[in-house]
Amino acid sequence: MEKATIQFIGMVHNDISSLEDAPKNYTESKRIGKLEVYPEYQEGLEGLTPGQTIVVLFWLHQASRDTLKVFPRGDKSKGLRGVFTTRSPTRPNPIAISELTILKIENNTLEVSGLDILDGTPIVDIKKKIS
Repeated sequence: MEKATIQFIGMVHNDISSLEDAPKNYTESKRIGKLEVYPEYQEGLEGLTPGQTIVVLFWLHQASRDTLKVFPRGDKSKGLRGVFTTRSPTRPNPIAISELTILKIENNTLEVSGLDILDGTPIVDIKKKIS
């Protein structure tokens, strides 16, 4: 089986320190925090502006990678399902996706709203949302 290498481009900073404190999804979140993009990737932010929505991919470094079936959102009444039919953070490649609104840009830091990701989580990629 082929293996790949992911280069993290930054890290999220916010007040979400535990899974219990994290919103279940970015669509339910008003949380504000900062995306620190490492200086060597700062040029890649050129063209982003406050008010835009961005799609951010995160590497859920604390998530289990050996779970293939879950109860959606932990609700056992919904029955056990394959992890690929859910947005569960526990999965073979724990990549999360969030749509965030840029509030402010300062050098290599984006202040954003809508966070549902733990403080210190690595950033895999940032893409401008196409409307």
